[in-house]
Amino acid sequence: MIYWSIFLAFFIPGILGYGGGPASIPLVEKEVVDRYGWMNTQEFGEVLALGNALPGPIATKMAGYIGYMEGGVLGAAVALFASIAPSLFLMLILMATLMKYKDSMQVKNITKLIRPVIAVLLGAMTLQFFMTSKESTGSIQTIVLIVASYWLLEIRKIHPAFVIGLALAYGAISSFI
Repeated sequence: MIYWSIFLAFFIPGILGYGGGPASIPLVEKEVVDRYGWMNTQEFGEVLALGNALPGPIATKMAGYIGYMEGGVLGAAVALFASIAPSLFLMLILMATLMKYKDSMQVKNITKLIRPVIAVLLGAMTLQFFMTSKESTGSIQTIVLIVASYWLLEIRKIHPAFVIGLALAYGAISSFI
């Protein structure tokens, strides 16, 4: 039964998460944290940070890790397949239709309407991570991390993997102090 739950936890976000891995992350969080209770929000945030620090697609890395933690090697395989299956099947089925109607205004308008929804979902997840961080580490440290991350990413143009690594190091050091 656990393998069916793992499959559903990653297949459903794969179907509904139009826009790839980053768009499906809030949906995966809903399944993993709220529906199945395999992790809390802080643990999910840590898995997300680790997944962002590693090269490759975020959705498959998270699926592999969470699947492994819940069902071992077979769980990881089930989660990985479930995370790519919707894209694989839909790509094969819909490619001919999209190519036929690629210049249609309806297709262009659908894409324009979906982008704000994804932005709102990512914003809501960011706010939830902010509130969790504020509760567990305090307002000052949370603001320091936000400002430092913004400065490193946007002003200094440091690669996100290094910023995540620095944030992890900061968290490790501050937990000992």
